[in-house]
Amino acid sequence: MFKVARIKLTAWYLLIIVVISGVFSLFVYSNLTLELERRVVIFRPRWVDIGFSQQILDELKSKIALRLLTADLIIWIGSGVGGYFLAGLTLKPIEKMMDDQKRFVSDASHELRTPLTALKTELEVALRSKKIDQKTTRELLKSNLEEVDKMQKLSNYLLALNKYQNGKIKFPAENIQLTDVIKKAIEKTKTAANKKKITIEANLKEMMINGNKVNFEELFIIFLDNAIKYSHKGGKVIVSTVGSKNWVKITIKDFGVGIAETDLPHIFDRFYRAETSRNKIATDGFGLGLAIADNIVSQYGGKIEVKSKENEGSAFTILIPTKL
Repeated sequence: MFKVARIKLTAWYLLIIVVISGVFSLFVYSNLTLELERRVVIFRPRWVDIGFSQQILDELKSKIALRLLTADLIIWIGSGVGGYFLAGLTLKPIEKMMDDQKRFVSDASHELRTPLTALKTELEVALRSKKIDQKTTRELLKSNLEEVDKMQKLSNYLLALNKYQNGKIKFPAENIQLTDVIKKAIEKTKTAANKKKITIEANLKEMMINGNKVNFEELFIIFLDNAIKYSHKGGKVIVSTVGSKNWVKITIKDFGVGIAETDLPHIFDRFYRAETSRNKIATDGFGLGLAIADNIVSQYGGKIEVKSKENEGSAFTILIPTKL
């Protein structure tokens, strides 16, 4: 599709150049020949004496036309090549956007298919059963509720991702105490940490930043949730903050399975999960958390640095400018 579009766009570029250069050449040819004829009329007696004739004048006109046409052909060929190149550059971002959109729809459909298939299978088995007691029914409903929760979580992730990717949405900002926001995020992830007997160690310094409290709370929950998820049972997660005149630096470090070097460039891609390095620990997720986190940080002009080594853990450092 894009190859045809590229050719069409090139053709439009070339058509514009052909029209412009053609009109310009006609203008030049008309003026040159008119000037030539005018001078012939003025100096005819003298030119006749030296053997100048109408035939020579016609030959001069032909040579002018031929040279202009040659120049136009060179311009048209160059324009065709350049136009094809520029058409590719013009369409490349659109092609990438459409490929991303197709991949996004495909990935989202795949993620939804799993819980929907589980729901359908369990319900079909239950309906085929002639005898189904209350205990079995409760277990079935409990299992179905878990699958519904997964779909709801995916839906919430997709809405959050759309919210942060939409540059038109402006979040109200205020001066917030970053330490309080981090503590609240730790509190909200404590249940998940307790289930795996993971200790969260906080080394926090009092720091003020201008931003949206909900945004930053969601950001820290994502990183803490990831650190807990990929930590070994009974492990530890360290949260530390460092402040300077221009930046605040928040580091969330775990000592879990780590990330393979080949996976590091892709961990902020939507729906990407580093299966090869992290499947040693069974986890639920959709590969959207870090994509959301990346969008939140970008919104505040910040950046995320990652250091990780397999079987040793990962450290995510969030750098946010103090003056937004």
